[in-house]
Amino acid sequence: METKSYVVKMNRTEVLAKNMVNGNSLKDKTVSRIGVHHVQVNGTLYPAKTKSRRQRWEVKPSHMAQNTLNPIRAIVDGMKLTPNPDKPMIALSIGDPTVFGNLPTDETVLQAMKDAIDSHKFNGYAPSVGYLQSRQAVANFYSCPEAPLGPEDVILTSGCSQAIDLAISVLCNPGDNILVPCPGFSLYKTLAVSMGIQVKLYNLLPEKSWEVDLQHLESLIDEKTSCIIVTNPSNPCGSVFTKEHLQKILKVASRHCVPILADEIYCDMVFPGCSSPSVASLSSDVPILACGGLAKRWLVPGWRLGWIMIHDRNDIFGSEIRQGLVKLSQRILGACTIVQGALESILNNTPQSFYSRTISFLKSNSEICFNKLSTVPGLNPIMPSGAMYLMVGIDMEHFPDFKNDVDFTERLVTEQSVFCLPASAFEYPNYFRIVVTVPEKQMVEACDRIREFCLTHYRPRSRDSNDLDQ
Repeated sequence: METKSYVVKMNRTEVLAKNMVNGNSLKDKTVSRIGVHHVQVNGTLYPAKTKSRRQRWEVKPSHMAQNTLNPIRAIVDGMKLTPNPDKPMIALSIGDPTVFGNLPTDETVLQAMKDAIDSHKFNGYAPSVGYLQSRQAVANFYSCPEAPLGPEDVILTSGCSQAIDLAISVLCNPGDNILVPCPGFSLYKTLAVSMGIQVKLYNLLPEKSWEVDLQHLESLIDEKTSCIIVTNPSNPCGSVFTKEHLQKILKVASRHCVPILADEIYCDMVFPGCSSPSVASLSSDVPILACGGLAKRWLVPGWRLGWIMIHDRNDIFGSEIRQGLVKLSQRILGACTIVQGALESILNNTPQSFYSRTISFLKSNSEICFNKLSTVPGLNPIMPSGAMYLMVGIDMEHFPDFKNDVDFTERLVTEQSVFCLPASAFEYPNYFRIVVTVPEKQMVEACDRIREFCLTHYRPRSRDSNDLDQ
């Protein structure tokens, strides 16, 4: 029986570490107080790996977690929101059309879900990009001669938010930058900054119904710009770009060879008299990742079903971007399978009358809000053309009691129990956003309270006072 001795050399000290019998049995083990440098086996020295041991618990959050910040939560959580106990709260701040119960989805949508459940066909895992028949249904619903789609061009996601996440992730590397509208949906920045991507804000012009400042947009593009985000219709503005304006945006993207990420979750939620085609239907060369979902048009945001539609007729994205999206979709295996199972029926069978009723209600409430607030001194509402939001400018010099829009909206809650979201949450100070999905009676009441609040705190400029005296 052969015995091998292993001698450990440590700072000129030799310690018998192991006695191995036939290379198998551990006979004894000696631990040194000095770090191990080499192991001697049959007279030959070999480097030995040192094992480090943590001396104490120290578990820290990742850099991604530390860099993740939702601007809305950062502002709202810091506000002191104490409603007036004598007035019931009216929240005009939440972009969820289901909150008040006055905007239910259509019965055909509910029946499609019931049928999917009762079929027992959709209880297992789906492919990470979604069921083929469900992707085909999305492709059929949105395909047009100017922007044809097949199922291979569609990836189903857990809501439009995940679609945006995947689109940014596949187009951008740390150190790149993306161009984001201002004011704009705060999620873009939340996602990008957590990935080490710089956000550059391009201006929207309130005096032009929130059209893009094209000159400013173009000035921000550099060699590190990986995409332009276009939100149409807009959250938070409720604006809808015309065909001509979208074509101008596409020309900027084309000149600089920058792809577009189109956030179209509110597509087709456009008021009568307005129209806005998808940006992809107007593009001859700019590749586009268009993100959408069921949440808003079908009034089911909690069902978490979204999609990415890949528009790349010139094969600029090629196979790598497509494969990249597939790989990224495998991280969480995508959308709820029950909703996927109902999707074809939802898209094909929801009656046009349901969409029309929703749009008619949103337009009516927007007009009520706009008309009432237009006569309030110190406020400048901007009439929307779609989606479910309205932005209101605050002439802060007429309200010296308040430091900014956050202070203004905080006191509005305290005194009138009306909560509007300060537009600083969208990096656009001295405005606030109103959600117009509340029942009409509450919309009227909220506007009346906002008027009362403003009349209490409004102060004319000194020259205005002189003009009145004359």
